[in-house]
Amino acid sequence: MYGAVLDAEGARIEVGEAAVICENAVLRASTVAGDQPVVVHDHVFVGPHATLLGCEVGRCVYVATSATVLQQARLGAGSVVAVGALVHARTVLPDEHFVPPHTVALDEPVRLLAPGDPGLAGAIGRVGFAQTAFGIDTEWTDRISRYEQITEVRVAEFGAHADDDALG
Repeated sequence: MYGAVLDAEGARIEVGEAAVICENAVLRASTVAGDQPVVVHDHVFVGPHATLLGCEVGRCVYVATSATVLQQARLGAGSVVAVGALVHARTVLPDEHFVPPHTVALDEPVRLLAPGDPGLAGAIGRVGFAQTAFGIDTEWTDRISRYEQITEVRVAEFGAHADDDALG
């Protein structure tokens, strides 16, 4: 639908039969930290303002409004990622799994953590997101260095488009 962004960034994006990508959804593949395509199987619904980054979405999955699925995550067939939920990097949802609204799903086997859970920051720190998404090895506690390196990676990746031709 209008405003949807599908950005392969050197990898690929596959959208299956009868899949719906709603308005302002973002599907972004990458090759920054290895080949990370976005693969959306048949009969998938990706809601408005949802974000899929370098992940695989099984058939008949429902990704609700403003939900986010990060790099190398895999959503099993028939699973649901409810409104505002986050499926973190490298998380694997089994078939027909339900991630409640505004919840964080992480790890394999999957764990669900609510916002405000005292273990959430530590659990996210152990995921290794900077390595998975950007190929950067920095400590979770070294935020300034980590974000400096992340922005440099993105500047190089997006800067490669400086000479692109706008389609009109």
